[in-house]
Amino acid sequence: MNNDFFKNVEKKTGVNMKDIFDLANSLQGANFQDERTVRSVIRRVSQIANKPVSRQLEDKIVQSIVRDGQKLDFNTIAKMLNKR
Repeated sequence: MNNDFFKNVEKKTGVNMKDIFDLANSLQGANFQDERTVRSVIRRVSQIANKPVSRQLEDKIVQSIVRDGQKLDFNTIAKMLNKR
């Protein structure tokens, strides 16, 4: 990915680029069919973005990823971070 992309995400979200890279690295090889893994990622994104996620919203996100098979990739995470 382009460094400008990450700087743009950092600028728009206020999230440190290192945190973004750490999150992206932690997602490699993660099993997104596992509910615990998905919940952990949601909570980590929430913490990094300093944006609380209600249990109800967390459940909806988990359902869309685990049960409905929605793809979770870095662009999806960037969009989640961008919705501050």
